[in-house]
Amino acid sequence: MTTPSLPRRLAAEALGTAVLAAVLIGSGIQSAALSADGGVRFLANVLASVLALAVLIALLAPVSGAHFNPLVSAAAWWSERRGGTGLTLRELGAYVGAQLFGAAAGAGLANTMFERPFLEFSGQQRSAGHLWLAEAVATGVLILLVFGLLRAGRGGYAPLAVAGWIAAACWGTSSGSFANPALTVGRALSDSYTGIAPGSVPAFVLAQCAGAAVGLGLVAVLFGRSPDRVPDDVRELLVR
Repeated sequence: MTTPSLPRRLAAEALGTAVLAAVLIGSGIQSAALSADGGVRFLANVLASVLALAVLIALLAPVSGAHFNPLVSAAAWWSERRGGTGLTLRELGAYVGAQLFGAAAGAGLANTMFERPFLEFSGQQRSAGHLWLAEAVATGVLILLVFGLLRAGRGGYAPLAVAGWIAAACWGTSSGSFANPALTVGRALSDSYTGIAPGSVPAFVLAQCAGAAVGLGLVAVLFGRSPDRVPDDVRELLVR
């Protein structure tokens, strides 16, 4: 199939990340307003977020690969760098910029929909070793899942599989599974239920990067090194 132009792919990444951030943050604000029960709040926020994630991946994967995550884009570049068929470094930088822009725009949209300032810094401090470990685990398994499925020729399962893992990791890790630098930055721009203080962001992102590196290493161990030429049907979630 013909690869969509870079502007179309960047628009898909920005739009998908923005909608995902808006649902993630907006559902957190909504659940906090509707229930005083912490478990109900968390359940509602997680359910809305993973449903949106699955739908957005299914919709936009044919356009941009539906990364919505700088570490997924970086892993896609790294995995295909020898074959010359994936993202270039220039495209990787553009993808990351589009994702960060989308996350900020989505945070602003969510804030505005709930009559809050368009952008506001979160006051929720999230800074502790066990949280960083949780972020590394959540991100590492995410990368292993996405690229393991692709190596196995099962990329079509990604929408449900990725949404399923994020739901499980939200409940099974102490950090709540941010697992995405762009969305972590977006969360810092809303002083609400899902927020994170700007000062806590760098350590979270470093932990996510470390987890992604381990995840890529596990892909190589379990599925073998990436071939020089990746079949087109396996490349769908990397870049189209």
